[in-house]
Amino acid sequence: MTLGVATGNASYTEKVQSVRSRLEASIPSSLRLPSSILGSLPLDVTGIPDSCGLLTSSELAITELDATTICQRIASGDITAVDAVSAFGKRAAIAHQLTACLTDYFLDEGIAQARELDEYYKREGRVVGPLHVTNVIIDIKDHIPIKGRWASGGFLSNLELSKEDCDMTSILRRLGAVFYVKTNQPQGIMTAECSSFYGRTLNPHNSNLSPGGSSGGEGALIAMKGSCIGVGTDIGGSIRGPSACCGIYGIRPTSLTMPTHKYVSYQPGHDGIHALSSSKPYLLDPTLIPISFDLPDLSQRKLHVGVMMHDQSVMPYPPMLRAIHLAKEKLSAAPNIEVVDYQPYNHALGYALAYEVYMEDGAKTYRKMLKDGGEDILPLGEWAIGEHLVKDHDAIGMWQLHDKCNSFRREYSDYWNMTGCDVVLCPPFLGTASRHDTAKYWGYTAIWNLLDYPGAVFPSGLTADPSIDVPPSSFSPMSEKDAESHQFYAEDPRLFEGAPVSLQLVAKRFNDGLLLAAQKIVEDIIRG
Repeated sequence: MTLGVATGNASYTEKVQSVRSRLEASIPSSLRLPSSILGSLPLDVTGIPDSCGLLTSSELAITELDATTICQRIASGDITAVDAVSAFGKRAAIAHQLTACLTDYFLDEGIAQARELDEYYKREGRVVGPLHVTNVIIDIKDHIPIKGRWASGGFLSNLELSKEDCDMTSILRRLGAVFYVKTNQPQGIMTAECSSFYGRTLNPHNSNLSPGGSSGGEGALIAMKGSCIGVGTDIGGSIRGPSACCGIYGIRPTSLTMPTHKYVSYQPGHDGIHALSSSKPYLLDPTLIPISFDLPDLSQRKLHVGVMMHDQSVMPYPPMLRAIHLAKEKLSAAPNIEVVDYQPYNHALGYALAYEVYMEDGAKTYRKMLKDGGEDILPLGEWAIGEHLVKDHDAIGMWQLHDKCNSFRREYSDYWNMTGCDVVLCPPFLGTASRHDTAKYWGYTAIWNLLDYPGAVFPSGLTADPSIDVPPSSFSPMSEKDAESHQFYAEDPRLFEGAPVSLQLVAKRFNDGLLLAAQKIVEDIIRG
């Protein structure tokens, strides 16, 4: 399969060469992988940081820790912020050489910031804020500005050297977060892939597969343990999709609860982290909604979990069906769970409405951004903004569209209430990560964006196994999209062998705390 690469006119080519040279030069020679490794890479590169010899045993041990454990180790004085930033920063450099996951690398700045935090701790006997407690060494998606670092909205034409922090990074910095890298995103930030003028990001578990999008660079970096946590955006599945593809955790909170002011994007997304909520970002941005992320106590009652096998529009692939069936069996046997067979309410209409909202101007702005930068459209982008999917709207047309969306949201809310579900367990994607440039259905995530229902993705503990994940001998598609999607797996299930299978849990709008509490219970049962 020939993969599309970013191309353009002579001016574009010259600028892109400069951009890539700048990124390449930022990786120190001491962290360069030898040609003996780069010349014969396996499909699964997740083990190379351990075996390449560029990291010490203590650095490897630190990068195996999650954010909570790092919090405890720094608070107890076992490790310093400099130790943690150095370890993750070095591993991020290795990850980038294997997956092309970064757009900016500035470890020296991160170490300087961490050193200030360590000196404060020594001087005051306490940490700066919640994120210094957790150390949080945070990777940031490319279109989220950090003062003095590069950012873009997915096009060369809006590439900038950010003059100041956006609200998100400003708040995180005050909380004690340390920044050291920025991560790749796709052209236009509107496909479930991750190929841009910086290059194409690969899935660490299988380089023939996509890391997902649009926060695909972040998904690959965290899967490579070059970061313990990151900030992305999600208007159609752009956090949950890469999390699912790369076998990591991700949450898309209720919209307008997290600060997105000054993001470099013509379509701002939504992201979340608990300490941000406690910092009351709504006092800074009057468009935000103050909600609590406190986790309710669910130990005194049964948790009502709806299980949705498919959306009645496009059937998931055998690895996903196996995971969702096994999850249902385990949840049904749990004494603290009441399983509900959840039948989706007109998801085909919901997905169609969501897609229409994405490009209300018929993708004219998208095409203008490409033209302004002399940039050719990539194949998946061409599909995503094709006339069969998007249409231009005048003011009255937008009013009518928004009215349709609001009517659908009311109908769906009434239906959900009738089922009695606290949360719904469902696929986050059709299967495992897809082959590059084939992800043409986002219905399992985008529907929840339209409804503005928060969702969390987590690993099921299973991986694709072609010996048991066999395509059905006969297949009756539920829709044209189903017929098209089916072939991408059925042609050769062996291509997906070993890829992680993830699940998605969803709650109603503003029930983010309930979602997180329920996710812990559900995952413990499924993986127990």
